[in-house]
Order: sequence, then structure tokens, then C-alpha cells
Amino acid sequence: MALPFPSLSTIASAPAVVDSVVGWLWTLALFLFPGLVAAGLCAPFLAAERLRELFRALPPNGRLLTSYVGVSIALSVPYLTGVVLTVTLAGEAGPAWSEGFLVTALFGGIGVGLVAPAVAVIGLPRLGTDWDPTGYGPGTWGSLLAAGLAYALVAAVPLVALAIGMALPGGY
Repeated sequence: MALPFPSLSTIASAPAVVDSVVGWLWTLALFLFPGLVAAGLCAPFLAAERLRELFRALPPNGRLLTSYVGVSIALSVPYLTGVVLTVTLAGEAGPAWSEGFLVTALFGGIGVGLVAPAVAVIGLPRLGTDWDPTGYGPGTWGSLLAAGLAYALVAAVPLVALAIGMALPGGY
């Protein structure tokens, strides 16, 4: 049985489909990139046994690397949201974008550096994920705050650099 020859309209629409798929893949890569970079730069914090226990306890249970990368990508969402909102809502590039990037760095840093550790220590055990065998003492808080602040710093550096560039005469 011979396969039917594709019509001319099918062949003509193939580049449009490929372009669309490539566009979606680039968008996905751009959204994953900040979290993956932060995961790589903050990886030394996995030397702390308490942090390894946290990521082992998170879904998928027992998968340290998968949980760590997933959390790193999830923690980049506030920063990405701030950048998208700044670009969307600010009239034009320049001082308005600069302010938006600085506000994003500030509130993202508070969320990642302070709120995320509190959720891990206070919220997760109350939701049934008891992950710290040492009892959530000062050492656990210290490890989480240090890791959270390091992540916040890694995420803030490019935003602050962009903000400075946008605030300069001539902007970008």
C-alpha cells in the first residue's frame, strides 16, 4: 500500500509549525535558565546534610537532584514574574524598567531569602513533611537562611546590573 503524497498546503505550513515549536522551546529555555544557573551556583550548599535531607523529603521522595533543581526553578518564578510585569507595565525602557528591576530584586530576595526558609522550617512539618532529624534548631535555620540569601544574591546581581544600565543616560 502506497502512502499518499502530502499536499502542497501541508508542505507549505511545515515551516510555520517548526517556527512555532522553536519559539515555544526558546521561551521554555528562557524561563528555566535563571533557576538552573542559580541551582548550579548555589550547589555548594548541598554539602550541608540538613539541606540534603530537605530535598530528599520533597517530591519526588528520595530524589535529591530532581527536588533541588525543581525548587531552584520554582524560586526563580517571582523574579521572572517581576521582570515580565516590569516590561509589560512600564511604558518604555529606561528609569521605569530600572525601578521595576530593583523592586523585583528586593521583593524576590525577601521571598527567597526569608520566606522560603520559614516555609521549609515551619510550614513543611505542619504539612506532614518532617525532614530535619535535628529538630529544626538554629543550625537548620542558619543553613536555610544562608542558602536562601545566596540564591537571592545570585538572582539579584543581573537585575541590579540591568537596573543600573537602564538608569544611565541613554538607558540601554
